[in-house]
Amino acid sequence: MEISEAQKIVDQWIREVGVRYFNELTNTAILMEEVGEVARIIARRYGEQSEKESDKNKDLGDEMADVMFVLICLANQTGIDLQDALLKNLEKKTKRDKERHANNPKLK
Repeated sequence: MEISEAQKIVDQWIREVGVRYFNELTNTAILMEEVGEVARIIARRYGEQSEKESDKNKDLGDEMADVMFVLICLANQTGIDLQDALLKNLEKKTKRDKERHANNPKLK
């Protein structure tokens, strides 16, 4: 699926099921909450914190999808073409970081 298609699908879902978008401030707070849920799983499953029994059945992919969903909502609300933005961002990173990462002894 192209990112632009995902933006259209989310927009359609919001209009048909979600009634309307939450405002941008609310969606930003929800995004932070969802990122926190991803961080909690990562910290406990892959980090040094012990995983609580109640967290063992949490689906990391589902939580990441929640992050994507809310991020797409914010992009739709603010007129951002995420596909174009990501391509431009990758181009920026490539120009800026190509030599830096290749010459980083920590990455060898």
